[in-house]
Formats: sequence, structure tokens, C-alpha cells
Amino acid sequence: MAGKSSSAEKRHRQSEERRIRNKAARSSVRTSVKKFAALAQKKAADDAEAALKDMIKKIDTAAQKGIIKKNAAARKKSRMQRLFNTLKIAQ
Repeated sequence: MAGKSSSAEKRHRQSEERRIRNKAARSSVRTSVKKFAALAQKKAADDAEAALKDMIKKIDTAAQKGIIKKNAAARKKSRMQRLFNTLKIAQ
């Protein structure tokens, strides 16, 4: 923990709360990506489409809040959309 100053202690508390919040959001993004990838692997197009929309929403939210960088968000969305498009064409 921080030294003796109360402002340093408060700053430490705030940074810890933000770290935990950011970690949860990042984990949520990763989980949604894995969920979509698993559905795409099973070739379940309808379920995968719903998972893709949910994943894109979570990625956009995380990017807007600065939890992940905007280019990283765009890259993830592009790759998953491309995977979905190949799944759609295959059927």
C-alpha cells in the first residue's frame, strides 16, 4: 500500500478498484470470443451470429472505455467477422 499521505492512500484505492473493473471487462471480452469461436467450430451459424453480435458489443464497449486499444478491438472484430463469413458461405 501507499505511504502515509491520505491522498496517496485514496489514489491507491481508486487504482485498485479500476484494475479489478478493467480485469472483469477484459475477461468478459475473452469469454465472449471463446464462446463465439466454439460455436463457429461446431458450425452452428444461428447461435454463432447471436454470439458474434454480443461479442462485438463487448469489444466496442471495452475499446470505448480504453480497456483494450481501438486497433486491437478492430482487429479482433475483423477476424471474427471473417470467420463467421466463411462459416456462412460453407452452409
